[in-house]
Amino acid sequence: MQHAEFQQNIYNLVRQIPSGKVTTYGQIAYMLGRPKNSRLVGVAMRVTPSNANIPSHRVVGANGRLVPGWHAQYELLQAEGVTFTPGGNVQLKRCFWQG
Repeated sequence: MQHAEFQQNIYNLVRQIPSGKVTTYGQIAYMLGRPKNSRLVGVAMRVTPSNANIPSHRVVGANGRLVPGWHAQYELLQAEGVTFTPGGNVQLKRCFWQG
């Protein structure tokens, strides 16, 4: 699978994450049959076109960590009903989407 095709598959999968749910970079890589490529998922999320209707804010780190410096991510997830730990991570036990 070429990089551009993998990136498009990532975007197609992220579009399926329901409101109020999150998944991780690693889970997306796993679901696409490339479990060792979670960093490529992160790169794809970082370069997501703003006009592509891709809810990239619903993708978080393995421990529920949000993207550093992207303050709107917290606000977007909170508005969807996603719950957080006192430390600011997503409560994955309540909000994790496995596809």
